[in-house]
Amino acid sequence: MMFYRFSHALFSAYFRVLFRWKIYGRENIPENGPYIICANHTSWFDPPLTGCVIPSNQMVHFMAKEELFHTFLLGYLIRRLGAFPVRRDTADRRSVRLALEILQKNGVLGLFPEGTRSKTGELGEPFHGPAHIALKSKVPVLPMAILWPPRVFQPVRVNIGPLMHFDDRDKIKGKDLEEVSSSVMGEIGRLLSELKEGA
Repeated sequence: MMFYRFSHALFSAYFRVLFRWKIYGRENIPENGPYIICANHTSWFDPPLTGCVIPSNQMVHFMAKEELFHTFLLGYLIRRLGAFPVRRDTADRRSVRLALEILQKNGVLGLFPEGTRSKTGELGEPFHGPAHIALKSKVPVLPMAILWPPRVFQPVRVNIGPLMHFDDRDKIKGKDLEEVSSSVMGEIGRLLSELKEGA
């Protein structure tokens, strides 16, 4: 946890100085877990930025593509920071099990429903993995939108919405996954629109 807090402070300083970050909706961040952060994904810096938005006493565990763990140093560092691998384009039961274990221990899980970075800046189609985890765990989702500036020394802005609850369903059906995925992405889109309108 000490290494996480050190990295949290280091990256927070980076985002404050080089990007003069502006964060809206801090009051929506729970004081503790469990909850799932779902955000849009357009930059390699989205995971550290998302982690730094959350207080350092709450480690955010990111589900990250397996390829990142193949490089020894990078894999070692991101594991120390709470990340764990997922095999994309497949039903990776092990990663889902790890995610559920984190939430059962009142942890915080960080997911990007689009599954990969958007190169256009527009929202892509969501995968149903985050919806499945939310329904299976019955923990709330914290929606978040990130809008990066075209260059450094301009503000990166983050908009955090109210918690979304999906704990009223007993069995998980295909239509439930679609509804939850659509609801979460719809809220991320709304938060992103607010940022763009305020630009």
